[in-house]
Amino acid sequence: MLDAQKGNTASFEALLRKYFSRIFNFAYRYLNSRESAEDIAQETFIRVHCSLARYSPQSKFQTWVYVIARNLCLNELRKNKHKAYSLDGMLETQDGDIPTQFADHNAPDPSNELVSKETLAKLLEVIESLPENQRTAVLLQRFEGLSYEEIAKVLDCSLQAVKSLLNRAKESLKNKFSSLPE
Repeated sequence: MLDAQKGNTASFEALLRKYFSRIFNFAYRYLNSRESAEDIAQETFIRVHCSLARYSPQSKFQTWVYVIARNLCLNELRKNKHKAYSLDGMLETQDGDIPTQFADHNAPDPSNELVSKETLAKLLEVIESLPENQRTAVLLQRFEGLSYEEIAKVLDCSLQAVKSLLNRAKESLKNKFSSLPE
C-alpha cells in the first residue's frame, strides 16, 4: 500500500489481485447476493484508491480494507433492510431462469451432496440470524481466517469483546442449529 501511495500502479494492482476475491467472498457471505457483493468489492477498492494520499499504516492493510468492506455491507443492509434473499434462488437470464447452485457431477454420492448442501444452507441461515457484530466476527474468523486481534480492529472493540462475541455466537449457533428439524 505504501508503494501504491507513492504512485506505483503495479503495487495497487497487486493489492487488488490479492484482496479482491477475499473481499467479494466476505461481502457475499454477509449479504447473500452476488450482485451486491460485486458492487461492495468494487466500491471497497474505489475507496482504497481514493484514499491513497490519506492512508497511514496504523494497522495492517488487510484490517483496514475489511473495515471499509464491512461498513459498505452495513450500509447495503440498511438500504435493503426489508429485502429478502433466497439461499436457493434463481438467476434471471435472457434464456430464462437458471438455478444459482449447480450440481457437482464429480461427487461420488448425490445423496451425501444433498445432505451437505442442506446442512450448509441451514448453517448459513442460522449465521444470518445472529446479531450483526456476532455474524461479522464469525464470518471474519471462520471464512476469512482473520485473527482475534484483526477482528477487534475491524469491529473497533477490545480483544476480550471479540472473544466474548465469538463465544456467544458459538453458543447461539449450537442452540439454534440443534433446534432445527432433521
